[in-house]
Amino acid sequence: MLRFLRPLTQAVTYTRWLHLFISVVIIGMWILVDDEHPYLVVLLLAFAGLVPAVRLAEGLQARLLLTRHGFRDSESGISAAPSASWPDRWRTVLWLEIRLVLGLAISFLTVHLPGLTNDLVRAATGDPTRFSALDLPGGHWWYALLAPLPLILLMAAVVGTGHLITVVALQLLGPSAAERLAALEERTEQLLERNRIAHELHDSIGHALTVAVVQAGAARATGNAEFTERALTAIEETGRAALEDLERVLVVLRESGQPVSGRPTLGDTDRLLESARASGAEVESELTGPMGAVPGPVSREGYRIVQEALTNVLRHAGPVRTRVRIAVADGSLELEVLNPLSTADGTQGRSGGSGLRGIRERAALLGGDATTGPFRGEWRVRVRLPLDLAAEVRR
Repeated sequence: MLRFLRPLTQAVTYTRWLHLFISVVIIGMWILVDDEHPYLVVLLLAFAGLVPAVRLAEGLQARLLLTRHGFRDSESGISAAPSASWPDRWRTVLWLEIRLVLGLAISFLTVHLPGLTNDLVRAATGDPTRFSALDLPGGHWWYALLAPLPLILLMAAVVGTGHLITVVALQLLGPSAAERLAALEERTEQLLERNRIAHELHDSIGHALTVAVVQAGAARATGNAEFTERALTAIEETGRAALEDLERVLVVLRESGQPVSGRPTLGDTDRLLESARASGAEVESELTGPMGAVPGPVSREGYRIVQEALTNVLRHAGPVRTRVRIAVADGSLELEVLNPLSTADGTQGRSGGSGLRGIRERAALLGGDATTGPFRGEWRVRVRLPLDLAAEVRR
């Protein structure tokens, strides 16, 4: 019993009732203008539904009055956008006609069912006055027992019709196939952006922490004041650079629509190599080709790949001799980082590690490829990124 009464305690039941009443206002306004041809309002609604902005207005009104979520886009299930295609327009026309029919039905019941209750009470007392369209025969006392039934029927009609109009709204005013595809693409872009930000934090902060740990350990082991001074300077510079990267990422998180700017590129490789050298590693570098011809997206990702490869060296092999090669030739960027293997079994890191996996994901995102693993007695990270594909990537 309580389950049937619960809808009567919910505000959305009465806002749906109001929504149906509003549709009848159009007929009332039309009758004031032309009371001889009220049926023309049906054609008027059909033409109105073809106007793109009408779907926007109907969607906003339906969100506000038919659902419990109000204007919250992701939860209402009702679109609030102008018609973008002819199918959207015809769905809007059908929606307006169905809403008008249901509105007329519930308005009729709202007026006449309470009137019928009044008539039943009056007939039971012998009063001949009538308010409803139903002509009650005689004046029987037991009419009073039937008086609550029209009100119960009205409440059932209000709840049922409100539920029905909501279902119709979800079908006819819900997102079209194009809108669902656009929403899916937007969601995908958001997930890719979050994934990229996660890589940014992992590469930058992970590199800074690795350098700091290696520097601190080496300074304590040597006990040399001059080396300790250099180590502290390197830790300070690396930490400051990591804080700058962190601030840029936080700006993106705070303002999701703002593109990332000022991220390091291959032009900042010297700073990265010096940071590794300050950690005690002997780093040899070879840069060939026109670095200025590398598009922004691939240059930024190339920097992060080299950064992660050097971090991997310091983390697993320590301050060892490392060779870095960056070459631009034949429409592609080639990155290679080589260092001695760190363990007797010929492994360095794990293929499932987040760092090496991140390198492969970055390369695949730009249409390139990456190989990591033992190579001729050394550990090699080799990445090739096509410049023509990456040139089309936008921030």
